[in-house]
Amino acid sequence: MAGREYDERRRREYRDIGGIPTYAIGDIHGRYDLLVALETAIAADADQFSGPKLLITLGDYVDRGPDSARVISHLMAPAPAGFERICLTGNHETAMLDYVDGEITLTQWLAMGAEPTMLSYGLDYSHLVRQYPSARRLDEFIRGSLPAEHIAFLRDMPILLDTPNVLFVHAGINPHASIAEQSDQDLVFIRNRFLKSRAPLPKLIVHGHTQVKTPEAQGKRLNLDTGAYHSGSLSAARFHNGTVHVLST
Repeated sequence: MAGREYDERRRREYRDIGGIPTYAIGDIHGRYDLLVALETAIAADADQFSGPKLLITLGDYVDRGPDSARVISHLMAPAPAGFERICLTGNHETAMLDYVDGEITLTQWLAMGAEPTMLSYGLDYSHLVRQYPSARRLDEFIRGSLPAEHIAFLRDMPILLDTPNVLFVHAGINPHASIAEQSDQDLVFIRNRFLKSRAPLPKLIVHGHTQVKTPEAQGKRLNLDTGAYHSGSLSAARFHNGTVHVLST
């Protein structure tokens, strides 16, 4: 989907997570029910560890599934007790912002699965398109109806979390560029150039974006997007002292 050219780079985070139990959750896509269930399972799993824990979400919180607005409100709220939460952006968040900013049309946003997102904010597209036959007035109404605090939260999300041994990102990386040289476009949209490449990767890349039936490890790639919005399976992985443990709903 054509959107803006990402000239201004989004924030990139760096943490040394050595010794900190760290959990990463794949693409949520409006499945608030699965997110709450998986967080409950993660909290139970984390009871075996003392000290702080880290929870990372890999983007794609909105579209396709039924409760995008509720997912965003949940992610804005405090993390489970004992956890810090970092929410990375995905291509569906950038598309939503592109629509809000007039960089793409409503038709383009709808093609991303935005109709359930709109409905989760109380906006019935099938009704609104009859009420506002003018595209300009329809856009103004929709953009003005989306909560400003949700839009601000989406704008502030970092685009990757880099750690000494693991990089967390929505889609993947350009395997022929250093981590410092990665473009925002690749970080949220890349697919085959990352997945099919035989070039050596600098570290384990934990990502979503491309659906798989179960969490899939290929070399230094770990894919956690298990198509939650239609499969009913939302997946996560725990990283702690060099080990990886997978959890799913």
